[in-house]
Amino acid sequence: MKPLRKYVALAVDGGGIRGLITARALALVEAELGVPAGSLFQLLAGTSTGAIIAAALAAGMTADRVTELYLQLGADIFKPTLRSRLWPLTRYRYPLAPLYQALVENIGSATLREHNAQPNAPVLLVPVFDLVENRTRLVKSYKPEYAAWPLAQAALASCAVPTYFPVAGGRYVDGGVGSFANPVYLAAYETFFCQGWNPSETTLISIGTGRSPLPAKTPRFDRYYAWQWVEPIEGAFLQSAADQQVHLVQTFFGELDFRRFQVDMTEPVALDDARNLPALEDYGIALGRKILNDELDLAQWSPRRVLPRYPSQYPPRPLELGIGLLGAYLVARTVEPGKPGEPAPTPGEPDA
Repeated sequence: MKPLRKYVALAVDGGGIRGLITARALALVEAELGVPAGSLFQLLAGTSTGAIIAAALAAGMTADRVTELYLQLGADIFKPTLRSRLWPLTRYRYPLAPLYQALVENIGSATLREHNAQPNAPVLLVPVFDLVENRTRLVKSYKPEYAAWPLAQAALASCAVPTYFPVAGGRYVDGGVGSFANPVYLAAYETFFCQGWNPSETTLISIGTGRSPLPAKTPRFDRYYAWQWVEPIEGAFLQSAADQQVHLVQTFFGELDFRRFQVDMTEPVALDDARNLPALEDYGIALGRKILNDELDLAQWSPRRVLPRYPSQYPPRPLELGIGLLGAYLVARTVEPGKPGEPAPTPGEPDA
């Protein structure tokens, strides 16, 4: 593994139970380096299951312990019940209470204010979609409006995947509902524009939760019923949008030591399929080896050749500039709440 620069940030994709892949990969890295994975980073960004991993590392847990929790609790959180079998006749498939209880027991009840007050505490960045205000909130550990949010509730709100879990606090759902199932562009933006890190002194590591294979036979999409569109839409958020975020960072942060890692799966694994934990762990080992061997992933539609990128002395081409401005707009519109300075309502504890 190449040496890391002065500042190091981690961005973890969403992916439900497939977060086990990332946790296991990071456990392999920390075993090789001989230090807890969380101690490597000054910024931790994560969406959905990535928010759990980011919050756990921020709270001082090792990646090995996070891996154990996925293996121990995955089947309990995604336990098939009459409710899940009757979906889509039910509002959601799984209650949030078991997940919240696991988060509190392992991450603790500390608020973001308490986390931020600790010496050398890493910045935590968690995207959450606010249904009431119809926008993505960037929950950051240093922002006053989120100071009262417990780490566990911030992670929970980012994990409330519509149709899988109920809405958190009556208004918050998965941070991947929007553009940021992969929060890597948010992390890059944060390092440069908010933290003031010099890109030439910064390493940004982005880790995916597995890329599903394309179907051998093209489905008849024109015959799909409403509920059958859930999986294709998930694919759009988890793969296509994620690759776009990678491309934005590649294009506009040229001096950044940017490392994107992903593993290709041989079979698709649903976000709630806890029957495949051994296979997911194997994918995680393969991904961890990629990280240690610096085997970078190339987004599916991103060109192989390295383009002149911002910040650099070369201006971006018109198409790249347009994509980048759109990405910057999506980030900028989430920076301030509707009423600046007003505390954001906390997600609260879910019903049993």
